[in-house]
Amino acid sequence: MDNTVLKTTTAPDPEPELRELTQQFPATPRGARLARRLAVRRMEEWGYPPASDASCTVALLVAELASNAVRHGRVPGRDFRLRLVCATATRTIRIEVSDAREDRLPTTPRVPVGKTVWAECGAP
Repeated sequence: MDNTVLKTTTAPDPEPELRELTQQFPATPRGARLARRLAVRRMEEWGYPPASDASCTVALLVAELASNAVRHGRVPGRDFRLRLVCATATRTIRIEVSDAREDRLPTTPRVPVGKTVWAECGAP
């Protein structure tokens, strides 16, 4: 009788280098609130609880950039876009908010129309 035991192990799937969220919202105060809530929910899915420093920082930055897009970058009938990118290699989270207003370009032009403002923060 053969008492051979086979043992197999599998390596866990590697963590993706980039995690990303892109979503459009109406250019209204409600849209800005929804953007902040979605950002906090996604941060939790990425392993950052809502009370963590990283999640609170992202929530604050999204709230500020989204409210600026609604207040100063609003074009009637146009949405604003939120993009979150978490780079695991550099432990950096980039928050981008794009609106449809072409004047007052503080940062990057948005194709086909508008501008994108962004901020980055570290994530432990």
